[in-house]
Amino acid sequence: MSAPRRDNGHGKVAGVGTNEQSKLHANNNSAQAQRQRLLDALRKGPVSTIEARRDLDLMMPGTRIHELRHKHGHLIDMIWVQKPMDSGKLHRVGLYILRPADTHEGGAA
Repeated sequence: MSAPRRDNGHGKVAGVGTNEQSKLHANNNSAQAQRQRLLDALRKGPVSTIEARRDLDLMMPGTRIHELRHKHGHLIDMIWVQKPMDSGKLHRVGLYILRPADTHEGGAA
């Protein structure tokens, strides 16, 4: 049985050769691809945790938000909202909102 393959956060899977790497990325679910999908969606409007999981195929949206904020410098706010799951049950989830770069302190008016 082979060891599990893990994305190292840079779009590369540890322990996988170049040919295998390209096959794995055919599903376009590397951390980098996930961050890009999330950022593209945030540029269109707010995204909830539920929407990120369901529509953007992100298992851990909070992790991708953290990376976008702290590694890539994006200004992303979060507010708590009540949203229904597909089952109809309400859950308290994060709603993420991308702020334009020029609205933070020190930016252009």
